[in-house]
Amino acid sequence: MIDNQNYKQLEAILDSIADGVFTTDQNCNIAYFNKAAERITGVSREQAIGQKCFDVFRASICETTCALRKSIQNGQDIINFKVNILNSGGKTIPVSVSTSVIRDKGGDITGGVEIFRDMSTIEELRKEISNRCNFENIISKNREIHNILDILPDIATSGSAVLIEGPSGSGKELFARAIHNLSGRKGKYVAINCAALPDTLLESELFGYKKGAFSDAKKDKPGRFALAEGGSLFLDEIGDISPALQPKLLRALQEKEYDPLGATASVKTDARIITGTNKTLSDLVAQNVFREDLFYRLNVVRLSLPPLSRRREDIPLLIEHFINKFNAAKGKKIESVSERAMGVLMRYDYPGNIRELENFIEYAFVLCHGPVIKTGHLPKDMQTAAPEAPKRAGAPLSRAEADAILDALDKYNGNRMKTAAHLGINKTTLWRKMKKYGITFPVTAKR
Repeated sequence: MIDNQNYKQLEAILDSIADGVFTTDQNCNIAYFNKAAERITGVSREQAIGQKCFDVFRASICETTCALRKSIQNGQDIINFKVNILNSGGKTIPVSVSTSVIRDKGGDITGGVEIFRDMSTIEELRKEISNRCNFENIISKNREIHNILDILPDIATSGSAVLIEGPSGSGKELFARAIHNLSGRKGKYVAINCAALPDTLLESELFGYKKGAFSDAKKDKPGRFALAEGGSLFLDEIGDISPALQPKLLRALQEKEYDPLGATASVKTDARIITGTNKTLSDLVAQNVFREDLFYRLNVVRLSLPPLSRRREDIPLLIEHFINKFNAAKGKKIESVSERAMGVLMRYDYPGNIRELENFIEYAFVLCHGPVIKTGHLPKDMQTAAPEAPKRAGAPLSRAEADAILDALDKYNGNRMKTAAHLGINKTTLWRKMKKYGITFPVTAKR
């Protein structure tokens, strides 16, 4: 038993810390409530003591997956579980919860203790950083990309033709759409892939046709130029347009008019032209497969997008974005990627760029049924193609121990208790060794 003087000292210590702390008996009745708990929840100690913890804490997990109740039931700790609570004023507050049990001298569970940290400031900072890295759905903290984003509003309002160069899957259409959105133009944004259609069909898709222009032309059909009137027309993979069609496109750019198939009069156009290519148009000009005058019409403002292999710092941001996207689309609750899987994803070269990374995450969603994507959820050929991780510094025995800990964490989804049991050590020793080797891993709670 703790005497009154020691209890007062313990109470003073707990009241001095920034984290909220409360204890309960086995039936979840609150027995102790520190000052930080009062501040975070807005509930006084007098009001809280004797109440059920779920009546005071009002967390998003209270009714279904209460972390403290689980700890009391199975005797296991839960660490850094992210939840939202409602304070007494009805405001939602993000907190990080850790729970453990209280035992008597005989080792029997007599109650539980919950420590919770107000994550509002950290969450606001995370959102601020996220906003800085997300502009018109372009997600990046890469310097090259941000240099482009800095001048994008000026480019958008200039009305000039824009040529966007970059490898396939690097996000050219995102930039084209951003230019349109920032331009203030009232018409629609219309896009077409010039490499996806044969020459004759591409001409009718661009310029439209009149009834009777050919046997199947039963009525007039407007082309993409007409649909983009007063707006923006994005011609992707412009380098694949045929020499026969290039003069007609040049006329639309130069004279601001075009001839629909079967028309007897030209049609004026006010569509703003943005083009994209995964080729170097100046090389095509030198090879006499692309008209020089058309190139200069298109190349008023040129943007060059780097491949994903040159902006690896964006990979974690993009992964988080795709996880959120596929969670919403597929009704899953995947939270993160394991350290090992992230290492593989960071080392891969991405010849298919951002589109290929998105495909990898979608593939992982098919196989992953827990909260963390692990290496086994990634395509085998992708894992084989990724370079080996650099060897850890230190003695071979230390490297082997660090690798064994990472493998076990990966296997047990970051669960410290199961990892320690698998390795034959206690949880405190595991924590110490993780700190020694600089190992981090997403902590998850069983749901």
